[in-house]
Amino acid sequence: MNTQTDLHAFLKSHLLENIMPFWMRHAVDHTNGGLFTCISDDGTLQSRDKYLWSQTRALWTFSALYRRVGASGEWLAVADGLFDFLSAHGRDAQGHWVFATDEFGVTTRGAESIYTDAFAILGLVEYFHATGKQEALDLATETYRNVSLRLEQPGSYPTAPYPTPDGMIAHGEAMIFSLAFCNLGRAASDDGILSHGRKLGGIVLDHFVRADRCVILEYINCDFTTVETPEGRAMVPGHGIESAYFQLFNFAGTGQSDYLDRACEVIRWCLERGWDDEFGGLFLGIDADGREPVFWKNADMKLWWPHTEALPACLMAYEHTGANWCLEWYARIHDWAFAHFPVRDHGEWTQRLDRQGRKMDTVVALPVKDPFHLPRGLIFAMESLERMNDRQLSAKIPLNP
Repeated sequence: MNTQTDLHAFLKSHLLENIMPFWMRHAVDHTNGGLFTCISDDGTLQSRDKYLWSQTRALWTFSALYRRVGASGEWLAVADGLFDFLSAHGRDAQGHWVFATDEFGVTTRGAESIYTDAFAILGLVEYFHATGKQEALDLATETYRNVSLRLEQPGSYPTAPYPTPDGMIAHGEAMIFSLAFCNLGRAASDDGILSHGRKLGGIVLDHFVRADRCVILEYINCDFTTVETPEGRAMVPGHGIESAYFQLFNFAGTGQSDYLDRACEVIRWCLERGWDDEFGGLFLGIDADGREPVFWKNADMKLWWPHTEALPACLMAYEHTGANWCLEWYARIHDWAFAHFPVRDHGEWTQRLDRQGRKMDTVVALPVKDPFHLPRGLIFAMESLERMNDRQLSAKIPLNP
């Protein structure tokens, strides 16, 4: 399995035969709509609470499966149920997306995280592309109008599950809203929204990225200066990788080759600096200067999502650069991830490992198992491989047999 054709077949099989059957079998709420995502690796339901963070991201996934992978009526039905649930129960009286509801949609935790609004935009736009339903695009646009006003006042809104340190701005906000706004701007043919997204992408690449140190920081001051504290040195390799390939999407076709080049360099830095040379795998968090303590909680754990984000990122970087390091790193990530995360008896992946690669039950961020990072990573990796084939770009990937 060392050609893009072989790899595409493997990833597609893994997605369709292992990952999605788990979700269709265990998680769909056919009565009230939405998904149950407080769920264990064997599919056992731990809670019937519905985190909107999960519901909005699942809307993206099932819409993308229908649109990008295969027009399955089952996937569309789940997406329809998610859209109906979110339309009816997702926002408060101020138009802010709430954090959690019970199984019926009654709010149990209010608007505790502006990130939920970003995931809502992403999910609604993908659902619009899959179905053509104007009401989905209208709701995404309403969310943009609401959230863009709040973003002008950093510190005035909550950012659960990761509170932003006082007086600072978080890379995560510019990162996720850059993609959400660019996707919405294209879907709505609105150059103003698209420009707003690219402005945020520019903030990522011009300010959170520090080329002189080969880092991308999680927190900087509101005036874009850095601070020499553990918070100011926090680097999350998975976020950097994810954010960088978002910018490859955001600035594609703009002629801004400097931004595209910089995004690829960020991917390489995060892989090189985030890799654990002793046990393998990507650390969750590191100190940008190698100092102690590392600010990020559970920094030495190995979570599934940085690895799933690295798979498409390496392939997309190869599309842009043609450099061998992209394929070498893809193979290293692929081999380690597929050796450690898949749950063979049940499908899907376990999400949390300790530094040595042993399963842990520690809750990190939220007590959920989302159908998002993994299926999205596989879908984006497959699409990258398809583009390589279309361009007749050869990629010999040195995977272990």
